[in-house]
Amino acid sequence: MERFGWRDPFWNGKRKPFVIATVMSGLLLILLFLGNLSYLYGSIYRDGSRVKGLNILAVNYDGGVIGQSLEAAYSSLRGDSFPTLHFQPATQYPTIDDVRNAVCKGDYWAAIIAQDGSSTRLAAALTGTETTTYNASNTLTYVYNGARYPTVQSGYIVANMETLIGTAGGVYDSINGTYAASTVDTSNANAVRALLNPITSSDIDIMPTNQGDRVLYNTVTMVLPIIQQFFFLMAVNGISNQFGIYGHLKTARVGTIRFLMAFIYTFLASLTVIGYIWAFRESWGINGNQFVLSWMVIWLYMHVNFLVLDTVTAFIPISFLTFFVLTWVILNITSTLFPFELSPGFYRWGYVLPAHNAITILFQIWSGGCNNQLSRALPVLFGWEVFGLAAGVMGVFYRNRQARKAVLKENGISEDGKTESGADTLRGSVYSTDNEKPSGPPGLPMPFANAVYERPKMRRRGTA
Repeated sequence: MERFGWRDPFWNGKRKPFVIATVMSGLLLILLFLGNLSYLYGSIYRDGSRVKGLNILAVNYDGGVIGQSLEAAYSSLRGDSFPTLHFQPATQYPTIDDVRNAVCKGDYWAAIIAQDGSSTRLAAALTGTETTTYNASNTLTYVYNGARYPTVQSGYIVANMETLIGTAGGVYDSINGTYAASTVDTSNANAVRALLNPITSSDIDIMPTNQGDRVLYNTVTMVLPIIQQFFFLMAVNGISNQFGIYGHLKTARVGTIRFLMAFIYTFLASLTVIGYIWAFRESWGINGNQFVLSWMVIWLYMHVNFLVLDTVTAFIPISFLTFFVLTWVILNITSTLFPFELSPGFYRWGYVLPAHNAITILFQIWSGGCNNQLSRALPVLFGWEVFGLAAGVMGVFYRNRQARKAVLKENGISEDGKTESGADTLRGSVYSTDNEKPSGPPGLPMPFANAVYERPKMRRRGTA
């Protein structure tokens, strides 16, 4: 086969357009990735300076030197890179259960308390009047919900609470260490233990979430359903084009077929998503009811994304689909990557995105009902569902009409179904060979297309 060089006449009139098209495509893709990745990176840029946006409840039940040490420790740590403690009177939160409920409701990211009578118990242990073994962990306790953004809990809440309690121990030594050393009963092992280790942290984790794959829940797990719907949609479009669905069937029938396919596929696909979360949950204490509820949320999330992508594939040319799909993925994953408290205020528009609301509901389910934001999250998701259904209907109507025009034009038929001779041959225009394919929405080629269209030869009875 003859090959053409760059100076061959074959390139006449093509060199400049070819170079321009190639260069422009490359530049547009570079700008696309630059813009999207800048948006993603910007959401966590200097996040350490916004840690103060994480509100922590603090209650001093003690009222003694340990409670004073906690307050002084926070004063020394207070700043942009440390969570903000809100000290509330014990009368507002009379019990530890009240503190736990405040964290569970989502009013605070965590809470820290100075246990009632902790200073009195420490003083009794130092003087040797305490008969029971001194428990240093019964002094300062923090409460948090490990299922709500697990990586944020471990990296910003637990780590800072441990730092706060360690600092409180140092403050206590500076306030009361000299006096305690002078009064301690050195012959009493319990007293010596209290002197050397007066304050140790203890914690209450509402929903322990310590498995390694917890880092994937609000990241990869929220991205893959979007990509999965896009691939399925492209496959469906390719198959529909191959079988001539568009342009030959009525729009209502095409829409019904696509709706049923989307409904069934997302139902099964969402089961696999929640299935691999459950399969690798290790010792995570979630139950069957949470499994079903999580499944329903993922199903709704997947169906919303199918409808959105189904709409854009109807109106956006295939050469520009990459720009929308990548941007849609980045926008959604950015809204779930970190809580908005750690991102610049601009990113809070992400409250309207499906992924953010889906992960919010999942966090609520996994933590047993904590951080209830259903009043916002469900209306947003259902709003996307309604919008997607309406836009999807328009998309089906548009793509079927365009395909019908292409079929009529290809067969020399006017839009009223008449040929140039006046005969009504619209029904006969449905192609019967593999070479007559109507135009349709962009899609992947159907697997094994040749095998499907090849008619098997019939064998006569008794022949080999």
